[in-house]
Amino acid sequence: MRIGIPTEVKSHEGRVALIPAACKELLREDNEVYVERDAGFESGFSDEDYRAVGARICRGAAELYARAELVVKVKEPIDADLVYLRREHLLFCFLHLAANRELAARLRDIGLTAIAFETVEHNGALPLLAPMSEIAGRLSVQVATHLLHQPQGGSGIMLGGLAAAERGNVVVLGAGVAGGAAAAVAAALGANVTVFDLDRERLARMRNLSPNVTALYSFRHDIEAALPAADLLVGAVLLPGKRSPQLVTREMIKCMRPGSVITDISVDQGGCVETSRPTSYADPVYIEEGVQHFTVTNMPGAVPRTSSKALSASLMGYVATLTRPDWDTHAALRAGINVRAGHFDNPVIRAELHDL
Repeated sequence: MRIGIPTEVKSHEGRVALIPAACKELLREDNEVYVERDAGFESGFSDEDYRAVGARICRGAAELYARAELVVKVKEPIDADLVYLRREHLLFCFLHLAANRELAARLRDIGLTAIAFETVEHNGALPLLAPMSEIAGRLSVQVATHLLHQPQGGSGIMLGGLAAAERGNVVVLGAGVAGGAAAAVAAALGANVTVFDLDRERLARMRNLSPNVTALYSFRHDIEAALPAADLLVGAVLLPGKRSPQLVTREMIKCMRPGSVITDISVDQGGCVETSRPTSYADPVYIEEGVQHFTVTNMPGAVPRTSSKALSASLMGYVATLTRPDWDTHAALRAGINVRAGHFDNPVIRAELHDL
């Protein structure tokens, strides 16, 4: 199959879907790999690195999309990508269609088949979303520690505290991969961490992270009670393929201390905080009710070298399967199909977009 890897055009998105080592593996199976010029540059991979493994470099997006049958990219296509997509393409990337109805309609109207990384499911897990969720979870706390600095508009605390100064308080909504990673980083810094989830096994794992981690069932009353003392709220709620439920209302945000921080990782799926709205790294932070909000929709794009290596490792087997004629007999990939030939193929996505 002719595999195309375009340069990401979303604001401050430096990741590349497949690094040169991954391309080399695909070329061994008699595929052709086309890479748009400078696609790997921000991740630390030059065009020469791709040429060295046998990939062909395309001068621009028009050439890349014209040659490719299978398009493997990172983020959902935007206008600059959509003009080149056609019904013959098989598109493989993050999509988050439940929170992006306009894109859903445009992909349906093009008539192509689109498989979303975030809905590829294997044994109840999301193997392509997991590495990016872990990175986003870690980044959510790293970024917040900076935003809490007084010159950034924060309340002027260190999350871990120190002798003669209290520890900061972190509340994490969701104990999945992203929430678990956020809790682990916050706990390692020394903060008091409270994690909310519905699953007892996940809560047990969180409690075992460290003595400074408390794990609680997601009762609305307990979330409300935790927020007034929170210096950082991390939203990490995921319902695969669906919009995130809004667990935190504006009224609850009003009870948080001025200068505190919210990082809503679930903003890709609509966000779990009422005051969340999508931002980019060009203008990542805004203030609502005196609270700083960091709601960038491509958080892992800030560390493209790390992210691209992790994503490529997860993608390799699935991309190899997609090059075979019988790929849609593969249960995990079949679960990932969001759009097929002009129809919403995934039942969850179809239910979310039933009125389109």
